[in-house]
Amino acid sequence: MRTTEHLEDEIDAGSTASVYAAGALCWRVKKKKLEVLLIHRQRYDDWSWPKGKLDKGETLPECAVREVFEEVGLPITLGIPLPSIRYAVKPGVKEVHYWASSADDMPAIADGKEVDSVIWCSPNKARGLLSNPSDVEPLDALVAAYESESLSTWPLLIVRHAKAKPRAAWTRAEGERPLAATGKRQALYLQRLLMSWHPGRIYTSGWMRCISTISPYAQATKAKVKVVSWLTEADHKRHPAKVEAVVEKLLTRNSATALCTHRPVLPTVLATLAKRMPRDMADSLPLHDPHLAPGEVLLVHVSLADPGRIVALEQHKPFED
Repeated sequence: MRTTEHLEDEIDAGSTASVYAAGALCWRVKKKKLEVLLIHRQRYDDWSWPKGKLDKGETLPECAVREVFEEVGLPITLGIPLPSIRYAVKPGVKEVHYWASSADDMPAIADGKEVDSVIWCSPNKARGLLSNPSDVEPLDALVAAYESESLSTWPLLIVRHAKAKPRAAWTRAEGERPLAATGKRQALYLQRLLMSWHPGRIYTSGWMRCISTISPYAQATKAKVKVVSWLTEADHKRHPAKVEAVVEKLLTRNSATALCTHRPVLPTVLATLAKRMPRDMADSLPLHDPHLAPGEVLLVHVSLADPGRIVALEQHKPFED
């Protein structure tokens, strides 16, 4: 299974693409047969996947969710990442990032502006209809995931708390050290980013900088927040096995969940996750200190068919001033 790391990094690093876009391959199973959603755009007279260009300040996951809703009216949640594609356009090179998204029986309706028709069809029919040959690559990955029972997943999001005030500048209790101004902006950024996966429950350290990091999202969505003392730096140092047990328990869930903790706790979290994934995927984990930057997210996709088995990874950079 493909791993996706630092999608936004590719933009920041000044890659050769001049246009970035994102979208989703919506899928469902009808009468035990896999079907995918194609759209027809009258402007180009082509068949493609729902997608669109990145708005200023928008993350790739946000863009994918927004574009699918605007074009076909589906309020999707992102599933596993699929291969991105690149092709020539007038400004230069366009790079499109895709995710799979289970649509179940939700109706898809063309917006009547960019899209004049939608169709659910088999992957084989989709291959024949797709106008851009490169659009077949994410389709092949989706079919392979379906056949290996790795397509139906739920997300576990590991969040390092946002940037806090420096330790040296704080004289009160360590657990009360608050977010810096940049950290507060990162928390608001995380509120938007996490909407792409809709975690309904958040497990967090009880220290102020973790609580403040997840508060904007929790307040906006009414997600349930559970404070876990073992996720603090101090309790982890005394009982790291307790953190391992927390992560192991989370992996038995089957609904979108987030965990917010501190840099010194991350090695235990990552080591526990590594046991539930193939070796090559484990090697791509951020194993070197600092593991994740303040406000950064590591997302693991956990199989529904094989509980606890991790089938895909992605990382998302924090907001930076």
